[in-house]
Amino acid sequence: MNRAVGQVEMQPKRTHSGAAAVARAKPSDVLSVLAGLILLLALIAAGTGVFYQGGGSGAFDFTTLRDETVTIYGHGIYRYDGADLVAQAVAQDVVTLLVGIPMLAIALVLYRRSSLRGKLLLAGTLAYFLYTYSSLTFGSAFNALFLVYVAIFSLSLYALILAMLAADLPSLPAHFGDRLPRKTIAVYLLLSAAFLIVAWLERIAPALMTGSAPAGLSSSTTLFIQALDLGIIVPLMVLSAVLLLRRRPAGYLLTSVAILKFVTMGLAIVAMIIGQWLAGISMDAAEVVIFPLITGVALYLAIVILRAIHA
Repeated sequence: MNRAVGQVEMQPKRTHSGAAAVARAKPSDVLSVLAGLILLLALIAAGTGVFYQGGGSGAFDFTTLRDETVTIYGHGIYRYDGADLVAQAVAQDVVTLLVGIPMLAIALVLYRRSSLRGKLLLAGTLAYFLYTYSSLTFGSAFNALFLVYVAIFSLSLYALILAMLAADLPSLPAHFGDRLPRKTIAVYLLLSAAFLIVAWLERIAPALMTGSAPAGLSSSTTLFIQALDLGIIVPLMVLSAVLLLRRRPAGYLLTSVAILKFVTMGLAIVAMIIGQWLAGISMDAAEVVIFPLITGVALYLAIVILRAIHA
């Protein structure tokens, strides 16, 4: 019996230092390599989109499968895409170069220092790259960078999974405490989700009822952005809001990832709006006003979230 007691006493006691040790665990070299590859490939892809304007014979008209005439851009890496889509793609490439890549580099440095802010910032930024290059992989016309898009899409997916696993999930609520305005953030997420549902259904529903091409289809064969938003982004918003209100650890993680992703993606959308305006392309007035507003609020909430974290 004394031997059994001795064995019990020799077992290490569980204390809060165990959770702290997990939080300070050595960063994953695999995740660092994946993020480094994304940085390199994104620099190539976005740089080519912005600066390479060679090739092709110039803009030309094209009759789509739905018997609509659209203008094809005709030069650069996006030479086979509609001119209106290219105005958005190039604008997003600019944001990737000026915001996305620097943010990913900064997040990677902080992550390597075992910073919780760095882990969350890395996950949120990787979500931006995943969304951006999944849309280019499936939505842009086939071009010389197709395999680069696929590589960034794949690397971002698995890097995001590893980044989310790097956060010590059970301890996340304690790191935020009561300083996080959970209700405010949840309301923002739910309202943003509602806006996306209404905005995209306004395009989809009439087309379904009349059998006509939806607005914004251009040279594409389907609404790939709306599919990503309604299938992934809207559920993410709703799930994050619900779990955050219930103080579930996953709610803190998903909310942080969602808000930080919305900042970079929102800046890209604002750049797209400017790009379309410069190209003389008409836009929905409500979207021109509301998307920048959503982006501004997301930026404010991202700052609030990062400042609310304490070790």
